[in-house]
Amino acid sequence: MTRAVLGIDPGTRKAGYAVVRADGSVLALGIEEVSALAARARALAAEHAIEAIAMGTGTNAAPLARLVEELGVPVVPVDERETTLRARGLYFADHPPRGWRRLIPLGMQVPPRPIDDYAAVLIARRYLADEGNRPGRV
Repeated sequence: MTRAVLGIDPGTRKAGYAVVRADGSVLALGIEEVSALAARARALAAEHAIEAIAMGTGTNAAPLARLVEELGVPVVPVDERETTLRARGLYFADHPPRGWRRLIPLGMQVPPRPIDDYAAVLIARRYLADEGNRPGRV
């Protein structure tokens, strides 16, 4: 197994999650109801070598952090400013518009589904980029 981080974009009703390797590649991503997040995190931790959980500091972060702390993996708060905006670009890079939508500038388009999972990718990558600057690396 390769080293990985679980990124979580917390929300009130749903949370985005992403398992990201140290090189930034994505192993798994999705969106889960808050009530089912701990079970999903447990399954992801069993499947991947999760070394840390990078938790966005937005809405509902503290209660969600308490839910996933039971995994015995360090939960590290990560500033999630601008991740939702940048997640749109990441989504469209993976799912480029087709047909007539190709003619509309991406800045004017809205993804056809929630993108909390792509925000979680950015939170995990932000953690990985900043990891070398932290005392006591994970």
